[in-house]
Amino acid sequence: MPTMWLSDTQKVGVAFCTGGGFFLIGGVVLFFDRAMLAMGNILFLIGLTIIIGPAKTLLFFARKQKAKGTAAFFAGLTLILFKWPLIGFLVELYGIMVLFGDFLGTIAGFARNVPVVGPYIGLAIDKVGLGRRNAELPV
Repeated sequence: MPTMWLSDTQKVGVAFCTGGGFFLIGGVVLFFDRAMLAMGNILFLIGLTIIIGPAKTLLFFARKQKAKGTAAFFAGLTLILFKWPLIGFLVELYGIMVLFGDFLGTIAGFARNVPVVGPYIGLAIDKVGLGRRNAELPV
């Protein structure tokens, strides 16, 4: 399995993103708890900023082709903060899919290499079709 070399600050960023993911899952499990969803979003944004740096984070969200995803993500966050957690989460989920949709193939390839459950994840990915995103390219 290939290893990723992360600096100590990037490892802290991964911990923040992981905590944000757990808070988001907890917020959904607790019937869209507004506080947990907001905390998950904030932790995720802090973690992303620590991992790739503030300048690259701003450039990522400010790209012209990702403007619709950025607007949807921050509109969903705003809706969550203004006591519309279900609608805000759905809008935010759309924004996340637009922003991070290009990375799904990479994430799927990484998930295949997980030691115990990797083959099962690979079967699920093949059924959904995420792993074949660029299969038709000649290179």
